[in-house]
Amino acid sequence: MGTRQATVTRKTQETNIKISLNLDGTGVSNIETGIGFFDHMLTGFAKHGLYDMDVRVSGDLEVDGHHTVEDTGIVLGQAIAQALGDKKGIKRYGSMILPMDETLVMSAVDLCGRPYFVMDANFDAPMVGDFDTQLVREFFYAVSYSAAMNLHLRVITGMNDHHKIEAMFKAFAKALDEASTFDPRITDVLSTKGAL
Repeated sequence: MGTRQATVTRKTQETNIKISLNLDGTGVSNIETGIGFFDHMLTGFAKHGLYDMDVRVSGDLEVDGHHTVEDTGIVLGQAIAQALGDKKGIKRYGSMILPMDETLVMSAVDLCGRPYFVMDANFDAPMVGDFDTQLVREFFYAVSYSAAMNLHLRVITGMNDHHKIEAMFKAFAKALDEASTFDPRITDVLSTKGAL
């Protein structure tokens, strides 16, 4: 199997984004979004999913972080979809229940080609560092829809918003890693329809 990688660029009047992604990496990343906490989350995503990732984002942060975070999710989802290719031989499904101190997060992924997003999480603080907690939903929604994946995220227990959000990014990384892993028993795509 060849290395599954993609580079996607997207430029609008609000953001200029370039993401290079290698699904078969070792977790090396270089992230610059202009939002420190978001950089930290994407770095954790790359490290725990074992993805090599380069992210360059220039956004209208003088307005707020919304366009930067949402558009990064769109481009990351596109990069995931491109890197996955025809999905032949992959497990398709992945899940992770991930603990982080008092927090426990469940993530489940189906790389089915049909976008759907469900999130059950509440945050007490409006901001974590320079990151608006309302943008957690916007980011993961954008990723799931542009990658055409079914993504579920649920915070089972948790009090600290930093822990909740970080556990969500890491649990998603681990679930996606499992779903995109090759299984030698799967010779085509794992679907009775014959396509994903």
